[in-house]
Amino acid sequence: MFNIEFGDNGEILCSGRLDAAQCAKAEEFLVSVQGPSTLDFAQLEYISSAGLGILLKTQKRLVANSAGLKIINVNNHIHDVFRYSGFHSIFEIEAQ
Repeated sequence: MFNIEFGDNGEILCSGRLDAAQCAKAEEFLVSVQGPSTLDFAQLEYISSAGLGILLKTQKRLVANSAGLKIINVNNHIHDVFRYSGFHSIFEIEAQ
């Protein structure tokens, strides 16, 4: 199960598991994001390489328009995934 929605503060709240089966849902939501945005991963349990690909695609599109994604409340496991993949140098990340 995966959910993505705007929170009260304008942050994008992600919860559950962002895996290959949920990428279409994430991409459909993120394609509407146009400016600098913050993703809150406080409730995200897991992210797969397919999920990383969706984030990378979104980041590249936003950076081309002088914007980008910031990711906050990243748990240790997901933070390790970003570090091992080298994505920690592509995104601004704040751990929990």
